[in-house]
Amino acid sequence: MTDLWNLNADDGELILRTGVAGRAARMGHRLTLTMSRWQASVNWSDGQPEWAELTVAVDSLEVLRGEGGVKGLSGPEQALVRSNALKSLSAKRFPEVRFTADVIEKTVDGYRLDGTLNVRGKTRAHAVDLRLDDCGDHWALAAESVVRQTDFGVKPYSMLVGALRVADDVTVVFSARRSKND
Repeated sequence: MTDLWNLNADDGELILRTGVAGRAARMGHRLTLTMSRWQASVNWSDGQPEWAELTVAVDSLEVLRGEGGVKGLSGPEQALVRSNALKSLSAKRFPEVRFTADVIEKTVDGYRLDGTLNVRGKTRAHAVDLRLDDCGDHWALAAESVVRQTDFGVKPYSMLVGALRVADDVTVVFSARRSKND
């Protein structure tokens, strides 16, 4: 028996968290961003996931907040952060980010998804540990993974001749729920 799960932003959230680096890092903001358009599919066969895929629309990036820094992040500054991020990701040329899991292995609290991540036209091997919790009437899915921007040709945004820059590692946090009645 096969079952296809389709999830999107109505079912959960996809959050990115950045850090700051450089000699002037105290002046910068640690950013929390969200991707508001994404689609995840998981194909189940005989109660086990066979493959999974996540596709994210790069231009759906939104700035939720910036923590730290000399002062708070204003609305116009949030717009500038978004613009700089889309430019760094070459969003017009590469409108999607895609993760495809070809090998899925059961773990103690979920599954390990081994596959490929494609960002900005570059594909690299990537693994994600996905937690799957039985919550009675629904399943709760959660994952956290670190992606190094430079592995995909993304130059982290910087200013002040590199004294202040976005950290290379970005933490991606995924959470969703799937009703057992679907």
